[in-house]
Amino acid sequence: MADHQLLDPDAISRGEALGLLARRVVEGYRVGEHRSPFKGFAIEFAQHREYTAGDDIRHLDWKVLGRSDRYYIKQYEQDTNYVAHVVVDGSTSMNYGSGKITKFHYAKALAACLSYLVLIQRDAVAMALFDTETRDYMPRTDNLNKINHLMHRLAAFQPSGQTSLACSLEQISARARSKGIVVVISDFFDDEDSFLKGMQRLSFSGNEVIVFQVLDPYELTFPMEGTWKLLGLEGEEMIQTSPSDIRKSYLKNFDEFRKRVRGTCEKFNAHYVLADTSKSLAEVLSGYLAFRHMVGAK
Repeated sequence: MADHQLLDPDAISRGEALGLLARRVVEGYRVGEHRSPFKGFAIEFAQHREYTAGDDIRHLDWKVLGRSDRYYIKQYEQDTNYVAHVVVDGSTSMNYGSGKITKFHYAKALAACLSYLVLIQRDAVAMALFDTETRDYMPRTDNLNKINHLMHRLAAFQPSGQTSLACSLEQISARARSKGIVVVISDFFDDEDSFLKGMQRLSFSGNEVIVFQVLDPYELTFPMEGTWKLLGLEGEEMIQTSPSDIRKSYLKNFDEFRKRVRGTCEKFNAHYVLADTSKSLAEVLSGYLAFRHMVGAK
C-alpha cells in the first residue's frame, strides 16, 4: 500500500474537529490541554528530557551538552503533554481480508490517521509494529513533518509470524517511560492470558490504554455456504468443513471471545473499540472520538 493511501481525508477531517485528548494527569500536568500555540516562546521552563530522533534541535540545551556531552531537550510548561504510543499487530493473521481490504491494511490506515491527529495538536507520537516481539519501532516525535516517515515505515511492513501480546506489550511498556496513551491495534488472536498479562503491565506503568480490535466482517458473521477448506494463518492445520454446520457454535464462541477481550479492557479501565473493516475508517474513528468527548475526563 502506498504511503499516501494511509491518510484517509474524511477520517482526518472528522477526527481533527474532535482531537485525541488524554484523560489522565501526566507528569504533574493536565495533558492534552495547550496553553499557548507558540512552542518554546515566552513559556515557563518545566523540565529536561533526553533527545530522541525527530526532536526539534532548536530546543537542545547547549549548556547541558557542554557539561555532560549528552543531548537533552528543554521542555516548557506548554510542552509537557502526552506521548501516544501507537502499537500495531503485524502478525500473519492480520493479513486476512474477505474483500479488498485486509485487517492489516485497515490497521495501518488507522495508525497513520491517529498519529497525524496527535501530531497536529502538538503532542508526540511513537509507533511500534509487533508479532511475537517488537519488529519495528519509531521513536517519539512531536514533529508533524515526520508523518511521511511514519507512513513509509507502516506501508513497507509485511506481516509475518505468530502473535505474543504479553511479550510485545511488555516491551512497549518498557519504552513508554513517560506516562501517556498507548493505542493497541490488533485482532487479538492470541492466548488470552497473554493479553491479560500485557494489559497488566501497561496499566501498572500508569498509561491510559485504548484498544482497537480490528476484525473482518466474515469473522464477525461467518456467512460462507457450501464446503470450505479453512487454513489457520498462524500455523494451524487446515480443516475441511461446511460452514452451515458450525455457524451457530462459531458465532457463539466468537462473540464470547470478543466479550472476554472487552472485559479485560474494562478491568484495566481501557476503552475498547470494535473496528469492523466493512465500515469506513472515518465512521469508526470519529465515532470513538465523539464517545471519548461525551465521557469527558472520567
